[in-house]
Amino acid sequence: MQILKMVVLVACSAILLNIAEPGHVKNINNNKRSLIQQADLKIIQDSIDNINKLVEALIQVESRGNDSAIGDRHLGKPSIGVLQLRPIMVREVNRILKKQKSEKRYKLKDRFSREKSIEMFMVWKNYHHPLDNNEKIARCWNGGPRGWKRAATKRYWTKVQNELNI
Repeated sequence: MQILKMVVLVACSAILLNIAEPGHVKNINNNKRSLIQQADLKIIQDSIDNINKLVEALIQVESRGNDSAIGDRHLGKPSIGVLQLRPIMVREVNRILKKQKSEKRYKLKDRFSREKSIEMFMVWKNYHHPLDNNEKIARCWNGGPRGWKRAATKRYWTKVQNELNI
């Protein structure tokens, strides 16, 4: 994403420099700034759209959108909610929030809330995977910190891709 951002910024600057005429430097600088800001906003919006689509795909794979879904009962501590959060994930998110000096904390019952489940996912994702691609994020969501290396998570990623229509 950073490389794309740099390419867009360089392209905008080059276009503006090629059309610059003497005496119009102040306007060109304002135009450059405006185009760069527009490019930044576009990149940010695309990134937001991308993560929203990923979250929706994960929700479909994990629970088919059922806020009250309970899975993996055989493990003793089941996964719960639209994103099938386990107690260890709630603890991890609270650990991250504490480290970030946030007052916010989640409870196990918050896993039944779609909104709070997505918030927890975003805390986890932004801390552990701020610049990673969808595949690595999804496979780690499914298989833990080194999930993207595990063969077992390839099938999960295929399901997510199907939901993303990739």
